[in-house]
Amino acid sequence: MTARTPSSEGLPPFVPGRTAVRRDIARGRVWSAMPYTVLADDGATLTLAARPGIESLVPDSWTTAQRTGNAADRMRGIDGLAAGHWELDSWTWRDTVTLGHFTAGEPFSVHRFLTPEGRPLRWYVNFELPYRRTAIGIDTLDLYLDLVIAPDLSTHTWKDEDEYAQARRLGLIDETTHRQVDLARDRALAQLRDRTGPFAPDPAAWTLPPPGPLPVLPATTLSTPAATWA
Repeated sequence: MTARTPSSEGLPPFVPGRTAVRRDIARGRVWSAMPYTVLADDGATLTLAARPGIESLVPDSWTTAQRTGNAADRMRGIDGLAAGHWELDSWTWRDTVTLGHFTAGEPFSVHRFLTPEGRPLRWYVNFELPYRRTAIGIDTLDLYLDLVIAPDLSTHTWKDEDEYAQARRLGLIDETTHRQVDLARDRALAQLRDRTGPFAPDPAAWTLPPPGPLPVLPATTLSTPAATWA
């Protein structure tokens, strides 16, 4: 049995089966919030699952961009984040099951997207601030850059580099964070190449979560104190 040790924040690991809320925090406010089901947690590595039907909170600029498919609407969302102006909207996760693997201290998480029946669709590396634990889950902030990988790990494509560049221009990503992301890109590609870390052969780590009720956002989603990054 893997030992379950307290995190660096002094909070105990989450119990498998309970709800953990992943929040994006910007300027001390919630930018997005989504509830997940905890699959495993050893105090350093956290595995979460989301299924179709989960209700989340996202910036209204994001829901607008999803409806229109307009790149300009996506960019306006970044402008709003830089200016500190956004409103939260409801969004229902749909179509896919996602399993997310979060490693303490890493500025990226690794996700596997599956159909509800369990057929692999793609891998996804999301670059973000290293997670911090809270009483209700984890806090981070998406850094826009993503790596999309074929289901069999044979090919990969960088995604949203234009949004990342815009966030840099607006000062949302400073030079220190940019250097950390560059190093993280290399680490993620090395893990992919060597089939290590989240990409190591381990079918049990990426199986469908057991059936059960969908997790929901707690009433304290917006009032729980936000994590900070030094």
